[in-house]
Amino acid sequence: MAARGGRSEPPQLAEYSCSYAVSRPVYSELTFQQQRERRLPERRTLRDSLARSCSCSRKRAFGVLKALLPILDWLPKYRVKEWLLSDIISGVSTGLVGTLQGMAYALLAAVPVQYGLYSAFFPILTYFIFGTSRHISVGPFPVVSLMVGSVVLSMAPDDHFLVPSGNGSALNSTVLDTGSRDAARVLLASTLTLLVGIIQLVFGGLQIGFIVRYLADPLVGGFTTAAAFQVLVSQLKIVLNVSTKNYNGILSIIYTLIEIFQNIGDTNIADFIAGLLTIIICMAVKELNDRFKHKIPVPIPIEVIVTIIATAISYGANLEKNYNAGIVKSIPSGFLPPVLPSVGQFSDMLAASFSIAVVAYAIAVSVGKVYATKHDYIIDGNQEFIAFGISNVFSGFFSCFVATTALSRTAVQESTGGKTQVAGIISAVIVMVAIIALGKLLEPLQKSVLAAVVIANLKGMFMQVCDVPRLWKQNKTDAVIWVFTCIMSIILGLDLGLLAGLLFGLLTVVLRVQFPSWNGLGSVPSTDIYKSITHYKNLEEPEGVKILRFSSPIFYGNVDGFKKCVKSTVGFDAIRVYNKRLKALRRIQKLIKKGQLRATKNGIISDVGSSNNAFEPDEDIEEPEELDIPTKEIEIQVDWNSELPVKVNVPKVPIHSLVLDCGAVSFLDVVGVRSLRMIVKEFQRIDVNVYFAFLQDDVLQKMEQCGFFDDNIRKDRFFLTVHDAILYLQNQVKSREGQDSLLETITLIQDCKDPLELMEAEMNEEELDVQDEAMRRLAS
Repeated sequence: MAARGGRSEPPQLAEYSCSYAVSRPVYSELTFQQQRERRLPERRTLRDSLARSCSCSRKRAFGVLKALLPILDWLPKYRVKEWLLSDIISGVSTGLVGTLQGMAYALLAAVPVQYGLYSAFFPILTYFIFGTSRHISVGPFPVVSLMVGSVVLSMAPDDHFLVPSGNGSALNSTVLDTGSRDAARVLLASTLTLLVGIIQLVFGGLQIGFIVRYLADPLVGGFTTAAAFQVLVSQLKIVLNVSTKNYNGILSIIYTLIEIFQNIGDTNIADFIAGLLTIIICMAVKELNDRFKHKIPVPIPIEVIVTIIATAISYGANLEKNYNAGIVKSIPSGFLPPVLPSVGQFSDMLAASFSIAVVAYAIAVSVGKVYATKHDYIIDGNQEFIAFGISNVFSGFFSCFVATTALSRTAVQESTGGKTQVAGIISAVIVMVAIIALGKLLEPLQKSVLAAVVIANLKGMFMQVCDVPRLWKQNKTDAVIWVFTCIMSIILGLDLGLLAGLLFGLLTVVLRVQFPSWNGLGSVPSTDIYKSITHYKNLEEPEGVKILRFSSPIFYGNVDGFKKCVKSTVGFDAIRVYNKRLKALRRIQKLIKKGQLRATKNGIISDVGSSNNAFEPDEDIEEPEELDIPTKEIEIQVDWNSELPVKVNVPKVPIHSLVLDCGAVSFLDVVGVRSLRMIVKEFQRIDVNVYFAFLQDDVLQKMEQCGFFDDNIRKDRFFLTVHDAILYLQNQVKSREGQDSLLETITLIQDCKDPLELMEAEMNEEELDVQDEAMRRLAS
């Protein structure tokens, strides 16, 4: 029920009436391992491992064959009566969209439009056999096409194809040899496709499909948004029919945009109007398709409809002749014979091909996982690398550019009822019909219409900008990664921008591990629950004990940070306390030698009436030449929390134990183990014991391998839980309360002026014996 003022009452939390009580002994790691024997891992020799991996049976061979050829797994289970009609309808719809998008994305790849049709056809044939996703539509994608185009334009710019005009009236005039340029660019694009396929095959063979995990969602979002901006700029000049130079490298998109606005006065009105109307109509109808997708059985193929109408208008009005509109012109019918790519140019495009291979794979797997989760099946990341690698290698011999999947085509294929890759084969048949029969019919089509189709399909990518405020609220680091990757991809280009975003993302991970969160813990009274005393109220800290939870692995990169966390938790520096205590003990030693202090069983006393030169100001200056004396040379034990007979500023140590909650420590390296051992030693020197809790077995094993344990650091200081450690410490304190502390330590007495009644005659001989013994130990 809504409250007055329009505010609704917060929902009441469920109350749990159940409770539990557990009675068990306090477990240290040592006692637990003694009672629960550890299961030793099975150790195999190299010979056994090779024999096991190389053994073959009929069942295993068939399993490997089905893994390499997933079609053998799903095709025999194909439900013809239930799925075939849906796959045909889906395939026809996807094929129509794929035909237009293939032609449009060819403009991004800087090759003639008919090669976009080839790129929408050949990759499907091999993915049908080797792919594991049932729903993705394989073919060109704008981001990948643009990355291919940037490589093609950088290696085959227009300047390389200028030839003398042959017009005798014009001196030193040149014209662009478009035929030679297009042929060179097609060869470069197919060569790049072959190399990308080889890289993907290698990655799949090495089983490193995990590489896509490093492309986090914020990174991919920023990268694809920047790519959408670059696609928009590259297609804007086609919509306006404005000529610009082919810029490449850093700030190339900015230079292109500046030149477009400088030449905007040369805009072709016919192309501009056609492109603008196409963008408006396509985006409006796509919005209707999204809003009424539950009522419309098949999405309206608006790209196909607009293309048909635009082609008819261009042909009827003869826009090329009357308005100098840019049209597709010749589209050869049929297929070209296979061509051997120029493998000699692999070295010039190796770096770019690596980034294209990873991006193409990441896009395909990301989209594939969405629909695999929706329809309850699994895709194999490594097999997808192999599938796309084979598809691109195969397509590279047929003048195609790099294939992946397009979000819009995949959405059409799935939403129209596609069940398997049979729908993909049907779509390939539709593209094949377009290649064979529709080439001449589409020659009057304006290039601005194809460019507008590309721009209309960028809406989803641009809408990713709305994710930034949400990311900022959820995780500011992810939001910064998104923005950084987007800006770098725009400024540096897509390949360098992706690399910069990846490195920046890894840097944030390193920084988060190097400067992790940590908390001092307290207990909920009468429970075994321990929470942060900074975040929660009404928690109790055990007397004389500090508990630290460190939420990170401990390794060479963050050991200094870990030491600072320990220092902040306990409230003092163990090394400084130790050095100050040494300084105070040396002054006591000097006074004993001078006879101004005497050591007895009841403490250290000073002679009545004698001046005590130890009471001098402490300038807090360390004496490094004297601090090297080990503690075993000074046998006097002191209650350092009482008043001292010397004026040395020794920091108080209010605790006797430190408990480290290592539940979030996933691994240790050699430096981390050495640093932990040093911390334990430093605290032991000042009579503070360090205990460990929640240590994982593999971390404990690593400490054993690195020689962490000795006679002073034993496994009985390691406990299964924090509460085990606290109960153990409380029991230790209770057992010590019944002992006479005077038998354990010699108390230092600061006041030297009041007469002491302890100086009785019968004690003199005993006192001298004690003093002589202490002097001999101090002098040794």
